[in-house]
Formats: sequence, C-alpha cells, structure tokens
Amino acid sequence: MSDQNENIVLCGANAYEQKYYFNKEFDRLPQAIKDELHIICVLFTEEVGGIFTIGFEEDGELTFTTQAADEDYLYDEIGAGLLVRKIKDTKQELLQGLSLYYRVMILHENIDISDIE
Repeated sequence: MSDQNENIVLCGANAYEQKYYFNKEFDRLPQAIKDELHIICVLFTEEVGGIFTIGFEEDGELTFTTQAADEDYLYDEIGAGLLVRKIKDTKQELLQGLSLYYRVMILHENIDISDIE
C-alpha cells in the first residue's frame, strides 16, 4: 500500500473506524517490533484522533502522516505535531532500525557497517 505521495505505508491507525493496518510486505519484521508499531499507532489516534500512518519515502527515510476529517472538530493538530516529535525522540533506535531494514531488505542497498551511527 502507498499513500498519495507514492510513499510506502508501513502501518497506520484510524480513529474513525477504530482499525489498525499493517502492510504485509513487512511481515518479516520481528513480532516485538510489529507489536510496538501497533501500540504507537493506536495510542496516537486515541490521544489526538484522526488517521496516523508511518511509512517510508523512496530513499528509506521514515515519514509520519496525520490527517483528520474536515468535520472532526475534536482532532488536536497541535497535539499531533507534539506527539510525532515525542515518538521521534523516544523511539529513535526503533525508527533508525526500521529505516535500515527498509534500505537493506526492500531497496537492496549494500550497507557498510561504518555508515551506521
């Protein structure tokens, strides 16, 4: 699955339908990582509402997308931005690992160990 910018969606949650989505293309990720992504997405939409997705740009960079229905006056846009920043700060190791996984397993890049920070 990809979004309107042709980014590959890894996972997402929808507060309106109370559903979680995980892209089966990434089924080879360890279950603990899939569980953590599930928790991140669902808690995000529980806290601020709307729709939240985590995906990859063409170069393997992670993207976070939030959106809300026009008639959703309870959606917290400021809270969404703050929560994305908090996720980036507190889950930095997980997010770097996901980006590396994408670059190696999907883009088939040869990664030099010295390139990894």
